[in-house]
Amino acid sequence: MSDSASPANFHQVQSPDHFQILLSEDLNRVSLINFWAPWAQPCKQMNEVVLELAKKYPNVLVLEVEAETQADISESFEVEAVPTFVILRGHTLLGRISGADAPALTQAIAEHTRAPSAIAPQSHTDRVPAAPSDASSAGQESEEELNARIHALMEKERVMLFMKGNPDQPRCGFSRRIVALLRDQGVEFGSFDILSDEGVRAGLKVLNNWPTFPQLVINGEFVGGLDIVAEMVENGELKEMLQ
Repeated sequence: MSDSASPANFHQVQSPDHFQILLSEDLNRVSLINFWAPWAQPCKQMNEVVLELAKKYPNVLVLEVEAETQADISESFEVEAVPTFVILRGHTLLGRISGADAPALTQAIAEHTRAPSAIAPQSHTDRVPAAPSDASSAGQESEEELNARIHALMEKERVMLFMKGNPDQPRCGFSRRIVALLRDQGVEFGSFDILSDEGVRAGLKVLNNWPTFPQLVINGEFVGGLDIVAEMVENGELKEMLQ
């Protein structure tokens, strides 16, 4: 796709840093992230649809992410197939569409560019996903039990990092970078591998209203992801919080 045909709100993501900078410029803006691959024929058609949406909605940030080249970003959003489209307002998940469904994508963007008060984010709740009604008989956790377990994990250490993998063997680039950041600052922290527990993984996204990992928790309270923590390190807020 030629740059000359691309509007100002359309960007082809070059790196995780580039992605975070673009996404963090305005956390009240609706963003459309298009995960694609050059070998996938459906992506070619949908790339054109996405470009037209970028032209039609100049206030929407449109980010094109080549899924395999930018594997860290794809892993962070748990992209397993292309095309996949993620719609955010700041870091709040508004919608997710898998496959070349142009009508659904067009309708979703139209809906989420209305007045914010008319939109109910999918992840806007302080409750973790409900367990099935027969959870007890199946030996599964109830909603209350899972909720209590997540809070206990968040309070296990003063600083807790919920990440993919562990500090010595991170399993995504964002997790690796936040571990390096915390270690560079001399921060002692506990960690939890969210890939080891699907209940905790899903519950944290909803509880903290944050769709991606890693997630940093201090004194039992959610602080943010990599970009927020990096900003806090830069402006001294993290050091203040830990004094």
